[in-house]
Amino acid sequence: QVQLVESGGGLVQSGGSLRLDCTASGSIFSIDAMGWHRQAPGKQREYVTSITTAGTTNYADSVKGRFTVSRDNAKNTVTLQMNSLNPADTAVYYCYGQIISTTKPGAYPYWGQGTQVTVSS
Repeated sequence: QVQLVESGGGLVQSGGSLRLDCTASGSIFSIDAMGWHRQAPGKQREYVTSITTAGTTNYADSVKGRFTVSRDNAKNTVTLQMNSLNPADTAVYYCYGQIISTTKPGAYPYWGQGTQVTVSS
């Protein structure tokens, strides 16, 4: 069984910063891409950022220049540093990993349970 657990998040004022961490554990053979999505109230889940094993990153236009994703391949962790936050960033943030487990062939997406980020104006 594969699990992803997020930590961090919370309440911050507009212009502030937060850091989210996510650790994958369990029956993991290898991890390809990792990253983050978010879902605001009443909206669909949307892509935020991703990072490959080699460290290549990609960002949604809405967060470019403000958010930074990084990962530690040895620890199976992915981190999202969020700066210059504004109320539009308020959402539940979900980490994910494209993971090959030791129990079945092929890579599948696994998701964390989500962590709330609230930005007050």
